[in-house]
Amino acid sequence: MPGVRVKEEQGRPRGSTDHFFAMLRQYRELVLERICELVPKNRYWRTLYGPMLEYPLREGKGFRPALCLAMCQACGGRLEEALDTAAALEMFHNAFLIHDDIEDASESRRGYPTLHSKYGIAIATNIGDGLNMLAMRTLLRNTQTLGLERALTLIFEVERMARESTEGQSIELDWVRSNASDVSVLDYLRMSRKKTCWYTCIVPLRAGALIAGVRSAELGPMTSFGFRIGAAFQIQDDVLNLTAEEALYGKEIGGDIAEGKRTAMVVHLIERAREPDRRRIVDIYGMDRRGKTPDDIRYVLDCMHRYGSITFAIDLARRLTTSAARSFRRNFGWIAQSPYRLFLEEMIEYMIERQL
Repeated sequence: MPGVRVKEEQGRPRGSTDHFFAMLRQYRELVLERICELVPKNRYWRTLYGPMLEYPLREGKGFRPALCLAMCQACGGRLEEALDTAAALEMFHNAFLIHDDIEDASESRRGYPTLHSKYGIAIATNIGDGLNMLAMRTLLRNTQTLGLERALTLIFEVERMARESTEGQSIELDWVRSNASDVSVLDYLRMSRKKTCWYTCIVPLRAGALIAGVRSAELGPMTSFGFRIGAAFQIQDDVLNLTAEEALYGKEIGGDIAEGKRTAMVVHLIERAREPDRRRIVDIYGMDRRGKTPDDIRYVLDCMHRYGSITFAIDLARRLTTSAARSFRRNFGWIAQSPYRLFLEEMIEYMIERQL
C-alpha cells in the first residue's frame, strides 16, 4: 500500500491548514479501509461484526491513528508497517466510546443514536467487547511484520494505555457517583492525563515512533508532550459540548452537564461561584440525569458564562498548547523537516482551534 503523499499547491503557504486536513482525511481513509478488511464477514455479521463498524464509519476525524501514522513516517518509518497498529488504536477508541456512552447514558454519538440506544445495553456492551478483542488480534499480527520484540513492546504500550484509561474513567465515574464538590483543576488534569491523554495522544505518538525504530531514550518526551496536547484536546471538547452547534458537534449539547461530569469549567465554577449559586450548582450535579430539566442545564451554563468559567477553560487549553509547542521544538529537533513533521506541528494548533 503506498504511503501518504500530499502535494503542496503552488503559492500555498507551507503551514496552510489545508495540508493538515488533507493528510488527516487520507490517513482516516486508509485506516477505515484496513478496519473493514479486518472485520470478519461471517455468520455473526448481523449480530456483532456489522454493528461493530457503525461508530468507525460515522463521520469522524480518525485523529488517533493519524498521529500514529504521521509520527511513524516523520521518524523515517514505513506507513505499511504502522497501519495495523493504527487500525487497532482506532478499534480500541471506538470500543471505549461504546462503553463510555453506556456508562454516561449518552443519547447520540457523531450525529446518530448511540449503539445502546439502538440495540440495547447488552448487545452494545458485547459489540464493544468484540472490538477490543479484534483490536488485540490485530496487534498480534505485528509479530509477523515487525518481529516479536517490537510487537511485544507495542502490546505493553497498549496495555498501559488501557490501564491508564480505565483508571482515569474510574476516577471520573466516582466523582459523578459521589457528587464531588472539592475537585481541583490539578485533580481534573491528573484525571484527564489518565483517561484521555494516554489513548488519545501519548500511545499513538509512542507507537508510531517505536514502529519506526526510534530509540527508547527518545520516547520519554513524547509522554509529557502527549499529555499537554491531549489535555488541550479534552478541554476543547468539553468547551464544544457547551458552545457548538449540535448538528455539527454530533453529540447532545450540554450532555456533560446532564451527565454530571467534572470538566475544567465545572471545577472552576464551583470554586468561584457565590454560595447560593454554588449550592444550587452542586444540587443540580447531584441529580440523576433524568431528573435534570432544560432550565437546570441553562442555569449552570449561564453561571459558567457569568463567572468566566468557559473563558478560563479556553485560556487553560491555550496555555497547554503553547507549552506543547515549546516542548516539540525543544525535544524533537532530531525529527527531519517533512510533510509528516509539519502535520504534527499543525496538529498542536488544531487542538484548540477545532470547532468539531
